[in-house]
Amino acid sequence: MRLLVTGFEPFAGSPVNPSQQLAQALAEEPPPGLHTHALILPVDGAAAPGMIVGAIESQQPDLVIMMGQATGRAVISLERVAINLLDYAIPDNTGAVLVDQPVVAGGPAAYFATLPLCAMLDAMRQAGVPGELSLSAGAYLCNQVLYAALHCIACRGLSARAGFVHLPALPEQVPAGSTRTPSMSL
Repeated sequence: MRLLVTGFEPFAGSPVNPSQQLAQALAEEPPPGLHTHALILPVDGAAAPGMIVGAIESQQPDLVIMMGQATGRAVISLERVAINLLDYAIPDNTGAVLVDQPVVAGGPAAYFATLPLCAMLDAMRQAGVPGELSLSAGAYLCNQVLYAALHCIACRGLSARAGFVHLPALPEQVPAGSTRTPSMSL
């Protein structure tokens, strides 16, 4: 089985991104039975969607697991829905701020993730990993690449299953002495 796993480069002034580190770790030591390819996406709304679509087309994965950082969350979040909306709360790494724009002009309002999210959550909890189901991947780049991936898969009639996982910040990303920002080790 072929797995495409993605993470994002650091953004918003942080020197690290847990999604980048985890994607690289999974590619170096893939789960048994999976041929794993890691792709680190730029935090660049103009480039990232094309990169995920290009990787899906060239790699022809069976599974696509995209990951990103969600500072402020205390647990791993499995995202249910990608919406056709870009509404950046902060600039991407190129300085772009998109407001009330579609991910794909004329595309469906939303796509549901196609990974077995409930089974994934059960397995996480049985392994002692704190997790939750989350309604939406937001309206920043995490949502943008999830929507672009699901749109590509649907429009091309591919059988790949895809979804997005938001990770808490790493302990080293939390300001010293802060009790207000949750974190989780890699």
